[in-house]
Amino acid sequence: MIRVQSLWQRGALDFLRAPMAIVGLLILALVVLAALFAPWITPQNPYDLMQLDVLDARLAPGATSSEGHYTYWLGTDGQGRDLYSAIVYGLRISLLVGVGSALIAAVIGTLIGLVSAYAGGWIDALLMRLVDLLLSFPGILMALMILAWLGKGVGNVVLTLVVLEWAYYARTARGQALVESRREYVEAARGQGISRWRILVGHILPNCLPPLIVIGALQIARAITLEATLSFLGLGVPITEPSLGLLIANGFQFMLGDEYWISVFPGLALLLTIVAINLVGDRLRDVLNPRLQR
Repeated sequence: MIRVQSLWQRGALDFLRAPMAIVGLLILALVVLAALFAPWITPQNPYDLMQLDVLDARLAPGATSSEGHYTYWLGTDGQGRDLYSAIVYGLRISLLVGVGSALIAAVIGTLIGLVSAYAGGWIDALLMRLVDLLLSFPGILMALMILAWLGKGVGNVVLTLVVLEWAYYARTARGQALVESRREYVEAARGQGISRWRILVGHILPNCLPPLIVIGALQIARAITLEATLSFLGLGVPITEPSLGLLIANGFQFMLGDEYWISVFPGLALLLTIVAINLVGDRLRDVLNPRLQR
């Protein structure tokens, strides 16, 4: 008996044929697991000021705490935070901001793109001109302007990134929906008297998902990078909840000195996370779009 593989099974097998994609997926899985289980795998809560000791500030990797309770394997920053604990907790913020903003932007942008493609006329022109306007501005400049008005905070950073990201999903969804709307199955659905909304959501949307999934993976990496940049500039998360960008900023002045670890280790964690997401996203692009396979 011949076993027929589903589309998702074939896609998973194609994905696993790329060694670098597997490496990226494993790294990403470790990052996610570390972020989820941060309270259980770290010796210190870097957000709890009662656990910080200024006597432990800027200790080198491998140093022991002033009270001798544990070893700082990655050293400490200027506030006495264990860098290993701070990095793991910082990954939680990075993933929360990246995944949260990407999901919200995907829902909003996809809906706008589908409506724009299916409505056409002046509605399509108006929505796409709005998309063009948003995409014409540098992302970091718009983020700085919005956060200067809203203020610091994880919620404000997520809102800012949603404003910056939804246009990418809208343009991608519109382009794919325009192609799908000319397919025979859409004409058949119209001939059967199915409502326009049901055709849009039940027939066109599922066929628009592959490119949107690829865009989503890459936008998560972009959102994490933007959040780190904003936090580095002092407009991201508050100082009491340090993210990777803020940790890098705390030791920036020491990078070329004897206390390099304060910025280098958070920077390596950020780099590893971004590279892993990009490796997975690039492979998803190849798997979901066979024409790009070489």
